[in-house]
Amino acid sequence: MSSPQRQLHFNAFLMSSGHHEAAWRLPESNPFANTDLGHWRELAQIAERATFDSLFLADGPAVRANPQYRPASALEPTILLTALATATSHIGLIATASTTYNAPYNLARRFASLDHVSGGRAGWNIVTTADTASAQNFGLEDRPGHRERYARAAEFVDVSVRLWDSWEDDAELGDKAGGIYADVDRIHPVDYEGQYFRVRGPLNVPRSPQGRPLLVQAGSSQDGREFAARYAEAIFTAQQTLADGQEFYADMKRRARRLGRDPGQIKILPGIVPVIGSTEAEAHALSDELEELITPAYGLAQLAKVLEVPPGLLDLDGPLPAEVFGRPLVEGAQSRAQLITDLARRENLTVRQLIGRLGGGRGHRTFTGTPEQVADTIQDWFDRGAADGFNVMPAALPSGLQAFADHVIPIFRRRGLFRTEYTGQTLREHYGLPRPASQFTATRPRGVPEPVA
Repeated sequence: MSSPQRQLHFNAFLMSSGHHEAAWRLPESNPFANTDLGHWRELAQIAERATFDSLFLADGPAVRANPQYRPASALEPTILLTALATATSHIGLIATASTTYNAPYNLARRFASLDHVSGGRAGWNIVTTADTASAQNFGLEDRPGHRERYARAAEFVDVSVRLWDSWEDDAELGDKAGGIYADVDRIHPVDYEGQYFRVRGPLNVPRSPQGRPLLVQAGSSQDGREFAARYAEAIFTAQQTLADGQEFYADMKRRARRLGRDPGQIKILPGIVPVIGSTEAEAHALSDELEELITPAYGLAQLAKVLEVPPGLLDLDGPLPAEVFGRPLVEGAQSRAQLITDLARRENLTVRQLIGRLGGGRGHRTFTGTPEQVADTIQDWFDRGAADGFNVMPAALPSGLQAFADHVIPIFRRRGLFRTEYTGQTLREHYGLPRPASQFTATRPRGVPEPVA
């Protein structure tokens, strides 16, 4: 019997009026989309009609963009996704939340609640939060160091998983006749004590439909890779070239195998910013229109922030200065800074050209072309060991998502590479992942009474 054909996975990464920094300036865009629930509802329903595995909201506890030049507000994502859960029925709902500026008990409770409300569709994108502005919103002068952030994150996830597991699946009885609501032998304290956290438990939310939310991670530094290999079930990543994608894919599968995990149960989804037109000329016209709307002062400041250099060091019409290439790793977003410097060196870009290349996806791969060309490049990465699917990041919303749903998804359906309808209910089922068992097992069989002292 032949094995079933491997299937693509697609996540819709939704951001305001689009991932391109100038998308809000397009005539058809809603500049106030960030806080417009109707806008988000429309996007979620477009993605669900196209049977995307999931949608994803980025987040951070600070104003990230300069509001002078770009919409910078952001609704809290688990609250927004709770609203979107009522407007959808199948699509997965993934929210970003920081392990540096949250406490495990509250966050585990929030995601377990979202999983219950959505019927098992919640996912957590685990981030360590690399910017100084966030630190200063929590009483710190600067962010913790890179390694410390990841050490804290590891403890945070360990505690959260224990909390989600603290109620076994059959702990709730609801025995009206006997007057017994729950089997307390199947509700467990977690008694966690580590370097960063002390948590008694149990969680005050019973085990959720998926067992626990899907765990997603997006860092590609060496610390980020090791963390993802240990914990992540889906990985959002940024690679500019097929070779880089293949290296990352092979490395993550190898690390997972070394840690005793099944590499097939880690789904790797590089980001792609598709700019789609019915013809190449139409696609490039849209790309040119977006690039012309970029405000250079904004792009320069954003680039300087990621590279951790003073903006005055960067000359718009010159290359990146030698100082950027010859120094130690940055303390913030290490993998993204490395990707940007590699791109600038590989293509010999001026700062102005680099800003233009980064305007669409902040380092994620941008591809401009027809639906068939977009589909072909996605399948090339999929077939050649660089991806299990893609994190789709439309340059402009809702038009870019609608174009992908209407014109690219049908190509993959015809090729037998993507579902025509949902066959499962939970996010884990969409990604072909098993429902994890609780790590706690009641030692006393059900129905055996407590011994009398």
